[in-house]
Amino acid sequence: MIRVRFIVFAFVLSCALLDHAAAATPTPMVVYQARVASMSGDTAGARKVLKQYRDAVGVTAEYIEGLSWVARGELGANHYAAAEATAGEVRTLVLAKLTGRKLDAEPSLPMALGASIEVQAQAAKATGRRDQAVGFLRAEAEKWRGTSIVARIRKNLNLLTLEGKPAPALETSKVVTGPAAKPLEQHRGHPVLLFFWAHWCSDCKNQLAVIRQLQAKYGPKGLEVIAPTQHYGYVAGGEDAPLDMETRYIQAVYQQFYASLGKVETPLSEKNFENYGVSSTPTLALVDGRGIVRMYNPGNVSYEVLAAKVEAALKVVAR
Repeated sequence: MIRVRFIVFAFVLSCALLDHAAAATPTPMVVYQARVASMSGDTAGARKVLKQYRDAVGVTAEYIEGLSWVARGELGANHYAAAEATAGEVRTLVLAKLTGRKLDAEPSLPMALGASIEVQAQAAKATGRRDQAVGFLRAEAEKWRGTSIVARIRKNLNLLTLEGKPAPALETSKVVTGPAAKPLEQHRGHPVLLFFWAHWCSDCKNQLAVIRQLQAKYGPKGLEVIAPTQHYGYVAGGEDAPLDMETRYIQAVYQQFYASLGKVETPLSEKNFENYGVSSTPTLALVDGRGIVRMYNPGNVSYEVLAAKVEAALKVVAR
């Protein structure tokens, strides 16, 4: 039973961590092997695979990404000291590789560095050092500003700090379809469920039935749904696409899969994903009628959990 629970936890963790990068980039074999072993709780096996690879090929970016999965496996097993040590090793190896090149020159190094930052922060929080985790994440967000890992860092920062705080603003100048989007403050008096989705995201489509159920029950009571998305630079099959082509593709995906949401606002902006730290989709944020975040959740959420949060938000509005 313990092993089954660990596998489930690791699978959820992997989805949250890899999400949009995996949608467009094939996973190198050594990374895949290290990930599978670590997800199943066999971090020793993952290390054995990585050692064989390192002895044959050397310390490559793919090796470092594979090692980051060991850190994630150790974190999932609650081996916090080991996880922090491995994450620190990953960070050292990434920084050594960055001499003379940018972080986002290829996919493995940002994946590895983002994971190491995430593991270090989560391990600190789990061992009673929440303030240290927050300070660390804030410093890292500033250090890596303008790179692909900033949203991931902010996601972890939001997980520690966003609930109970005023909701970040929404960029509303462009929409996918439907009505013009309003600034978030113009929705005051109503709880708002922000449903961050992506055109390639199967989990987003799976979440849709829950959101429709919430709309049916709580829409008449004041719940509003806003569905922000962003560009990713590609369309079906990971094919690179210019902005206008991808916009048309997003519109087609929305009409095919999400039109049942009705006339909801659909802001189209990378800035919203950055502000809310959305590095995995779906991400759901519930904002009460006073503009305060009451829930922030990367990944799918059950109807029961969301309904309880919405009920509480409705009571705040009523007071």
